[in-house]
Amino acid sequence: MSKAKVILNPYAGRWLALQRKPEVEAALRSADIDYELVQTERPGHGIQLTAQAVREGFSPIISAGGDGSISEVVNGLIEAAGDEVPPPLGIMPLGTANDFVVNLNLPTDLFVAAQVIATGKPKNVDLCQVNGHYFDNNSAIGLEPFITLIQERMTRLRGITRYLVATLRGIMSNPQWKARLQWEEGEYEGMVTLVTVGNCRRTGGIFYVTPHADPYDGLLTFVYGFMATRLQILRLLPRTMKPGPGNYVEHPAIHEIHTRWLRIHTETPTPMHTDGEIQSRAIQDLEYRVFPMRLPVILP
Repeated sequence: MSKAKVILNPYAGRWLALQRKPEVEAALRSADIDYELVQTERPGHGIQLTAQAVREGFSPIISAGGDGSISEVVNGLIEAAGDEVPPPLGIMPLGTANDFVVNLNLPTDLFVAAQVIATGKPKNVDLCQVNGHYFDNNSAIGLEPFITLIQERMTRLRGITRYLVATLRGIMSNPQWKARLQWEEGEYEGMVTLVTVGNCRRTGGIFYVTPHADPYDGLLTFVYGFMATRLQILRLLPRTMKPGPGNYVEHPAIHEIHTRWLRIHTETPTPMHTDGEIQSRAIQDLEYRVFPMRLPVILP
């Protein structure tokens, strides 16, 4: 292993990552990892720092932060690598939900995570893209980013409780969109409550919104559906938290599709997020695609 570059987002976990910086460094030293650490200072800074680290020859690139932090590092890796194979991604989880980590069965304990980076092997996983921006875990329009905007404004609550309360507030607003969806083998035109696109199964710490997504199958998994009333959405909500049988995709109004591409047009603007970070507060045209086995991640 050559020298690693650690990209630490101090804001991850609502500034808890900054408090845990000494723990991150102790874990890396315990695993005998030769590293250099830099901190992000603003949204998007992780992309710039990662691209610079790749061009300077650092490997692996370690994201110390949450899902949004990982997503920035991933975009920097691909941007700098171009058509070449990017350096492998190592992860020191410091986020609230750590969905990508859990979806890949990586450890959440920092000392164990450092050992994985030191002794594990890179394994390629699929990478997804929407309108030129890459994401590793999930993206959505409609209700899901509408809820993200709500929880961004919440300052008192932390952790999974914040996601859950924001979800209930979002449902009570009951936003709806008319949309046209086109994919490899089909299309739909009509009302939607949400369209969620997954590379992995879980998001928001507890929600299995694309329960059959597989980051190794070379496909996007997307779910769309329409629920007219708040009560219908509330009744379906507990089923989004079931990883197996009984999940909400079994409802006749909800559809789960596996495809290589997806195009969306909405009549009125919708917010859009990737990996939990708002990319647009008002967008109407989106194009999703998948890059099979594009991202090397260090796994046990």
